Amino acid sequence: MITQKAKYGFKALLHLARATPDDPARIEDVADATGIPRKFLETILLGLKNDGLIASRRGRYGGYTLIKDPATISIGHVLRILDGPIAPLPCLSKTAYRRCPDCDDERSCAIRKTFGDIYAGILLAMEGVTLADMLRDSRLEGRIALLAAGEVVAPV
Repeated sequence: MITQKAKYGFKALLHLARATPDDPARIEDVADATGIPRKFLETILLGLKNDGLIASRRGRYGGYTLIKDPATISIGHVLRILDGPIAPLPCLSKTAYRRCPDCDDERSCAIRKTFGDIYAGILLAMEGVTLADMLRDSRLEGRIALLAAGEVVAPV
């Protein structure tokens, strides 16, 4: 399961991705729009800023902006920023590899092999889905809700 921190991080990133780059989103606005507690949001945004996904500007017209193209931000990358390693075993981690202390030979470890195969599929999916995909899906869901309500909607 992803943590609440990651879930909130995705909500914040989607909010920033919908905003115009020339108009930074104030932290209060992001918190109100997403339902994320402000103090928790500050921590999340700091992590995303430190990794170079977003930028902040101080002052009266300050706020946060997404500085990377949403199509280049994979959900796997965001999960690693917010939750740390996503591998099921430390010996499979891309960013925090550690040899398992109870393993004599990684090459013949049935546990590593089995979970490595499963993890490869999950990793492929996580690296293949981007923030832009999530944004497109959320817009599509909004259009579907409007259509179900009998509203006329413009094409995406």
